[in-house]
Amino acid sequence: MPNAPLLDRFGRVATDLRVSLTDRCNLRCTYCMPAEGLAWMPQPQQLTDDEVKRLVRIAVEQLGVTEIRFTGGEPLIRRGLVGIVTEAAGLTPRPRLSLTTNGIGLDRTAVALRDAGLDRVNVSLDTLDPARFHQLTLRDRHADVLSGLRAAVDAGLTPVKINTVLMRGVNDDEAPALLRFALDNGYQLRFIEQMPLDAQHQWDRHEMVTAEEILAALEPFGLQPDDVSRGTAPAETWLIPDHVDAAGEPARVGVIASVTRPFCGDCDRTRLTADGQVRNCLFATSESDLRKLLRDGASDSAIADAWRTAMWGKRAGHGIDDPKFLQPARPMSAIGG
Repeated sequence: MPNAPLLDRFGRVATDLRVSLTDRCNLRCTYCMPAEGLAWMPQPQQLTDDEVKRLVRIAVEQLGVTEIRFTGGEPLIRRGLVGIVTEAAGLTPRPRLSLTTNGIGLDRTAVALRDAGLDRVNVSLDTLDPARFHQLTLRDRHADVLSGLRAAVDAGLTPVKINTVLMRGVNDDEAPALLRFALDNGYQLRFIEQMPLDAQHQWDRHEMVTAEEILAALEPFGLQPDDVSRGTAPAETWLIPDHVDAAGEPARVGVIASVTRPFCGDCDRTRLTADGQVRNCLFATSESDLRKLLRDGASDSAIADAWRTAMWGKRAGHGIDDPKFLQPARPMSAIGG
Protein backbone atom coordinates (compact mmCIF):
# COMPACT_ATOMS: atom_id res chain seq x y z
CA MET A 1 0.00 0.00 0.00
CA PRO A 2 1.59 3.32 -1.05
CA ASN A 3 2.73 5.51 1.87
CA ALA A 4 1.31 3.17 4.53
CA PRO A 5 3.11 3.47 7.88
CA LEU A 6 5.25 0.90 9.69
CA LEU A 7 2.45 -0.70 11.68
CA ASP A 8 2.70 -3.82 13.83
CA ARG A 9 0.04 -6.28 15.03
CA PHE A 10 -0.34 -4.44 18.33
CA GLY A 11 -1.18 -1.08 16.80
CA ARG A 12 2.23 0.52 17.31
CA VAL A 13 3.53 2.73 14.52
CA ALA A 14 7.28 3.10 14.02
CA THR A 15 8.24 6.69 13.26
CA ASP A 16 11.74 6.69 14.82
CA LEU A 17 14.49 5.14 12.70
CA ARG A 18 17.86 4.18 14.19
CA VAL A 19 20.49 3.85 11.46
CA SER A 20 23.75 2.09 12.32
CA LEU A 21 26.51 3.37 10.04
CA THR A 22 29.27 1.02 11.18
CA ASP A 23 29.94 -1.76 13.66
CA ARG A 24 33.43 -0.41 14.36
CA CYS A 25 34.35 1.57 17.44
CA ASN A 26 37.48 3.30 18.72
CA LEU A 27 36.76 2.40 22.35
CA ARG A 28 36.62 -1.02 24.02
CA CYS A 29 33.95 -0.51 26.68
CA THR A 30 34.07 -3.61 28.83
CA TYR A 31 30.28 -4.01 28.93
CA CYS A 32 30.10 -3.95 25.13
CA MET A 33 33.03 -5.83 23.59
CA PRO A 34 36.21 -7.74 24.46
CA ALA A 35 39.56 -5.97 24.76
CA GLU A 36 40.76 -7.36 21.43
CA GLY A 37 37.71 -6.02 19.64
CA LEU A 38 35.45 -8.01 17.35
CA ALA A 39 35.60 -9.41 13.84
CA TRP A 40 34.49 -6.27 12.00
CA MET A 41 32.01 -6.38 9.16
CA PRO A 42 33.75 -6.77 5.77
CA GLN A 43 33.43 -3.61 3.69
CA PRO A 44 31.45 -5.23 0.84
CA GLN A 45 28.76 -6.27 3.33
CA GLN A 46 28.32 -2.73 4.60
CA LEU A 47 25.79 -0.46 2.94
CA THR A 48 27.34 2.18 0.73
CA ASP A 49 26.59 5.84 1.38
CA ASP A 50 24.16 5.89 -1.54
CA GLU A 51 22.38 2.80 -0.22
CA VAL A 52 22.00 4.35 3.23
CA LYS A 53 20.65 7.55 1.68
CA ARG A 54 18.14 5.63 -0.40
CA LEU A 55 16.80 3.61 2.52
CA VAL A 56 16.51 6.73 4.65
CA ARG A 57 14.60 8.45 1.84
CA ILE A 58 12.21 5.50 1.51
CA ALA A 59 11.66 5.51 5.28
CA VAL A 60 10.75 9.21 5.30
CA GLU A 61 8.85 9.54 2.02
CA GLN A 62 6.95 6.24 2.00
CA LEU A 63 6.89 4.92 5.57
CA GLY A 64 6.20 7.98 7.70
CA VAL A 65 9.48 8.14 9.62
CA THR A 66 9.84 11.53 11.31
CA GLU A 67 12.98 11.05 13.44
CA ILE A 68 16.32 9.55 12.47
CA ARG A 69 19.20 8.81 14.80
CA PHE A 70 22.56 7.81 13.36
CA THR A 71 24.43 5.30 15.51
CA GLY A 72 27.18 2.71 15.38
CA GLY A 73 29.52 1.30 16.57
CA GLU A 74 30.89 4.81 16.47
CA PRO A 75 29.22 6.79 13.65
CA LEU A 76 31.89 9.51 13.58
CA ILE A 77 34.19 6.86 12.09
CA ARG A 78 32.00 6.76 8.97
CA ARG A 79 33.71 8.91 6.35
CA GLY A 80 30.48 9.69 4.53
CA LEU A 81 28.61 10.79 7.66
CA VAL A 82 28.31 14.48 6.79
CA GLY A 83 27.02 13.70 3.32
CA ILE A 84 24.47 11.23 4.70
CA VAL A 85 23.22 13.84 7.18
CA THR A 86 23.04 16.46 4.45
CA GLU A 87 20.91 14.18 2.27
CA ALA A 88 18.58 13.30 5.14
CA ALA A 89 18.13 16.96 6.11
CA GLY A 90 17.04 17.75 2.56
CA LEU A 91 14.13 15.32 2.59
CA THR A 92 10.49 16.40 2.61
CA PRO A 93 9.00 16.26 5.15
CA ARG A 94 12.26 17.01 6.95
CA PRO A 95 12.96 14.47 9.72
CA ARG A 96 14.51 15.47 13.01
CA LEU A 97 18.12 14.26 13.00
CA SER A 98 20.30 13.19 15.90
CA LEU A 99 23.51 11.25 16.51
CA THR A 100 24.63 8.89 19.28
CA THR A 101 28.40 9.01 19.69
CA ASN A 102 31.19 8.41 22.17
CA GLY A 103 32.27 11.98 21.49
CA ILE A 104 35.76 11.24 20.22
CA GLY A 105 36.33 13.51 17.22
CA LEU A 106 33.18 15.52 17.84
CA ASP A 107 35.28 18.60 18.55
CA ARG A 108 36.45 18.46 14.92
CA THR A 109 33.12 17.62 13.30
CA ALA A 110 30.39 19.33 15.34
CA VAL A 111 30.22 22.45 13.19
CA ALA A 112 30.22 20.49 9.92
CA LEU A 113 27.44 18.24 11.22
CA ARG A 114 25.39 21.22 12.34
CA ASP A 115 25.82 22.86 8.94
CA ALA A 116 24.77 19.58 7.30
CA GLY A 117 21.50 19.65 9.24
CA LEU A 118 22.11 17.58 12.37
CA ASP A 119 19.84 18.79 15.18
CA ARG A 120 21.40 17.32 18.31
CA VAL A 121 23.68 14.67 19.81
CA ASN A 122 23.75 12.04 22.56
CA VAL A 123 27.22 11.44 23.98
CA SER A 124 28.15 8.37 26.01
CA LEU A 125 30.06 9.12 29.22
CA ASP A 126 30.19 6.66 32.11
CA THR A 127 32.67 8.35 34.43
CA LEU A 128 34.26 11.68 35.33
CA ASP A 129 37.52 10.00 36.36
CA PRO A 130 40.13 9.73 33.56
CA ALA A 131 41.75 6.68 35.19
CA ARG A 132 38.41 4.95 35.53
CA PHE A 133 37.59 5.89 31.94
CA HIS A 134 40.71 4.03 30.85
CA GLN A 135 39.70 1.06 32.98
CA LEU A 136 36.26 0.98 31.34
CA THR A 137 37.26 1.70 27.74
CA LEU A 138 40.94 0.63 27.58
CA ARG A 139 41.70 3.98 25.95
CA ASP A 140 43.07 7.32 27.27
CA ARG A 141 40.47 9.47 25.54
CA HIS A 142 38.53 10.99 28.44
CA ALA A 143 39.64 14.54 27.62
CA ASP A 144 38.55 14.04 24.00
CA VAL A 145 35.03 13.12 25.11
CA LEU A 146 34.79 16.24 27.28
CA SER A 147 36.04 18.35 24.36
CA GLY A 148 33.41 16.79 22.14
CA LEU A 149 30.66 17.67 24.61
CA ARG A 150 31.76 21.31 24.75
CA ALA A 151 32.03 21.50 20.97
CA ALA A 152 28.50 20.16 20.57
CA VAL A 153 27.12 22.89 22.81
CA ASP A 154 29.16 25.57 21.04
CA ALA A 155 27.85 24.35 17.68
CA GLY A 156 24.25 24.50 18.89
CA LEU A 157 23.62 20.75 18.71
CA THR A 158 21.29 21.03 21.66
CA PRO A 159 19.98 19.67 23.87
CA VAL A 160 23.20 17.76 24.36
CA LYS A 161 22.33 14.55 26.20
CA ILE A 162 24.74 12.33 28.10
CA ASN A 163 24.11 8.58 28.17
CA THR A 164 25.50 6.82 31.25
CA VAL A 165 25.53 3.12 32.11
CA LEU A 166 26.17 2.44 35.79
CA MET A 167 27.88 -0.82 36.71
CA ARG A 168 27.89 -2.30 40.17
CA GLY A 169 31.23 -1.94 41.91
CA VAL A 170 32.67 -0.05 38.95
CA ASN A 171 31.10 3.39 38.62
CA ASP A 172 27.81 3.17 40.53
CA ASP A 173 29.22 5.58 43.13
CA GLU A 174 29.34 8.39 40.54
CA ALA A 175 25.63 8.99 39.92
CA PRO A 176 25.41 12.23 42.00
CA ALA A 177 28.67 13.62 40.60
CA LEU A 178 27.63 12.90 37.03
CA LEU A 179 24.32 14.67 37.55
CA ARG A 180 26.09 17.66 39.13
CA PHE A 181 28.47 17.76 36.15
CA ALA A 182 25.53 17.74 33.73
CA LEU A 183 23.71 20.50 35.60
CA ASP A 184 26.82 22.69 35.78
CA ASN A 185 27.40 22.39 32.05
CA GLY A 186 23.84 22.48 30.72
CA TYR A 187 23.75 18.86 29.57
CA GLN A 188 20.79 16.51 29.98
CA LEU A 189 21.76 13.28 31.71
CA ARG A 190 20.18 9.91 30.96
CA PHE A 191 21.05 6.86 33.04
CA ILE A 192 20.57 3.58 31.18
CA GLU A 193 20.12 0.19 32.79
CA GLN A 194 22.73 -2.21 31.45
CA MET A 195 21.09 -4.51 28.92
CA PRO A 196 21.96 -8.04 27.71
CA LEU A 197 23.66 -6.86 24.53
CA ASP A 198 27.34 -7.47 25.28
CA ALA A 199 29.43 -9.44 22.81
CA GLN A 200 30.71 -11.72 25.56
CA HIS A 201 27.15 -12.71 26.68
CA GLN A 202 28.18 -12.21 30.31
CA TRP A 203 25.32 -9.91 31.32
CA ASP A 204 23.95 -10.77 34.75
CA ARG A 205 20.68 -9.24 35.86
CA HIS A 206 21.76 -9.44 39.50
CA GLU A 207 24.83 -7.32 38.76
CA MET A 208 22.81 -4.66 36.92
CA VAL A 209 22.22 -1.31 38.67
CA THR A 210 18.46 -0.84 38.55
CA ALA A 211 16.39 2.28 38.04
CA GLU A 212 15.28 2.09 41.66
CA GLU A 213 18.89 2.10 42.84
CA ILE A 214 19.77 4.99 40.53
CA LEU A 215 16.91 7.10 41.83
CA ALA A 216 17.86 6.29 45.41
CA ALA A 217 21.38 7.56 44.76
CA LEU A 218 19.91 10.83 43.45
CA GLU A 219 17.67 11.46 46.47
CA PRO A 220 19.81 14.41 47.68
CA PHE A 221 18.66 16.36 44.60
CA GLY A 222 15.03 16.17 45.71
CA LEU A 223 13.78 14.89 42.37
CA GLN A 224 10.13 15.53 41.57
CA PRO A 225 7.83 13.69 39.14
CA ASP A 226 7.72 15.23 35.67
CA ASP A 227 4.17 16.06 34.63
CA VAL A 228 5.15 16.23 30.96
CA SER A 229 4.21 12.98 29.23
CA ARG A 230 7.16 10.94 28.01
CA GLY A 231 5.10 9.86 24.99
CA THR A 232 7.12 7.24 23.15
CA ALA A 233 10.47 8.40 24.56
CA PRO A 234 12.45 5.64 26.27
CA ALA A 235 13.49 7.81 29.22
CA GLU A 236 11.28 8.43 32.22
CA THR A 237 12.21 11.89 33.50
CA TRP A 238 12.24 13.74 36.81
CA LEU A 239 12.48 17.46 37.53
CA ILE A 240 15.43 18.81 39.51
CA PRO A 241 14.20 21.64 41.75
CA ASP A 242 15.99 25.00 41.57
CA HIS A 243 17.82 24.12 38.37
CA VAL A 244 17.27 25.04 34.72
CA ASP A 245 18.81 23.67 31.56
CA ALA A 246 20.74 25.54 28.88
CA ALA A 247 17.48 26.72 27.31
CA GLY A 248 16.14 28.09 30.57
CA GLU A 249 13.65 25.25 30.97
CA PRO A 250 13.29 23.22 34.18
CA ALA A 251 16.23 20.82 34.44
CA ARG A 252 15.47 17.13 34.13
CA VAL A 253 17.24 13.83 34.59
CA GLY A 254 16.12 10.67 32.86
CA VAL A 255 16.33 6.94 33.48
CA ILE A 256 15.97 4.43 30.67
CA ALA A 257 14.85 1.32 32.53
CA SER A 258 14.60 -1.10 29.65
CA VAL A 259 14.93 -4.11 31.94
CA THR A 260 13.02 -3.33 35.14
CA ARG A 261 10.43 -0.90 33.73
CA PRO A 262 10.02 -1.94 30.08
CA PHE A 263 8.19 0.43 27.78
CA CYS A 264 7.66 -1.94 24.86
CA GLY A 265 3.96 -1.07 24.60
CA ASP A 266 4.87 2.45 23.47
CA CYS A 267 7.84 1.59 21.28
CA ASP A 268 7.96 3.54 18.01
CA ARG A 269 11.41 2.45 16.79
CA THR A 270 12.66 0.57 13.77
CA ARG A 271 16.33 -0.25 13.26
CA LEU A 272 18.57 -0.54 10.24
CA THR A 273 21.96 -2.22 10.68
CA ALA A 274 25.11 -1.18 8.84
CA ASP A 275 24.71 -4.19 6.55
CA GLY A 276 21.14 -3.33 5.59
CA GLN A 277 19.12 -5.56 7.90
CA VAL A 278 15.85 -4.37 9.44
CA ARG A 279 15.46 -5.20 13.13
CA ASN A 280 11.97 -4.59 14.47
CA CYS A 281 13.22 -4.76 18.08
CA LEU A 282 16.54 -4.13 19.77
CA PHE A 283 16.33 -7.70 21.10
CA ALA A 284 15.06 -9.34 17.92
CA THR A 285 16.55 -12.72 17.06
CA SER A 286 15.72 -12.44 13.35
CA GLU A 287 16.24 -9.79 10.70
CA SER A 288 14.91 -8.82 7.27
CA ASP A 289 17.41 -8.24 4.48
CA LEU A 290 16.95 -4.95 2.61
CA ARG A 291 20.49 -4.94 1.26
CA LYS A 292 19.76 -7.87 -1.03
CA LEU A 293 16.67 -6.13 -2.36
CA LEU A 294 18.71 -2.99 -3.01
CA ARG A 295 21.43 -4.84 -4.85
CA ASP A 296 19.00 -6.99 -6.81
CA GLY A 297 17.39 -3.86 -8.27
CA ALA A 298 14.14 -3.79 -6.29
CA SER A 299 11.93 -0.74 -6.58
CA ASP A 300 11.39 1.72 -3.75
CA SER A 301 7.85 0.42 -3.28
CA ALA A 302 9.03 -3.19 -3.05
CA ILE A 303 11.60 -2.24 -0.43
CA ALA A 304 8.98 -0.29 1.51
CA ASP A 305 6.64 -3.29 1.43
CA ALA A 306 9.39 -5.58 2.75
CA TRP A 307 10.06 -3.11 5.56
CA ARG A 308 6.36 -3.04 6.48
CA THR A 309 6.27 -6.83 6.54
CA ALA A 310 9.29 -6.89 8.85
CA MET A 311 7.64 -4.51 11.30
CA TRP A 312 4.29 -6.32 11.23
CA GLY A 313 5.98 -9.32 12.87
CA LYS A 314 7.25 -7.35 15.87
CA ARG A 315 6.65 -9.05 19.21
CA ALA A 316 4.62 -7.47 22.01
CA GLY A 317 7.74 -7.08 24.17
CA HIS A 318 11.43 -7.91 24.41
CA GLY A 319 10.82 -10.80 26.81
CA ILE A 320 13.88 -10.36 29.01
CA ASP A 321 11.90 -11.71 31.96
CA ASP A 322 10.84 -14.79 30.01
CA PRO A 323 12.79 -17.93 31.02
CA LYS A 324 13.10 -18.67 27.30
CA PHE A 325 14.69 -15.28 26.51
CA LEU A 326 17.64 -15.53 24.16
CA GLN A 327 20.18 -12.74 23.91
CA PRO A 328 20.58 -11.51 20.32
CA ALA A 329 23.56 -12.92 18.48
CA ARG A 330 24.63 -9.43 17.45
CA PRO A 331 26.11 -7.25 20.21
CA MET A 332 25.03 -3.64 20.65
CA SER A 333 27.92 -2.35 18.55
CA ALA A 334 26.62 -4.30 15.55
CA ILE A 335 22.96 -3.39 16.07
CA GLY A 336 22.98 0.34 16.74
CA GLY A 337 21.33 2.10 19.64
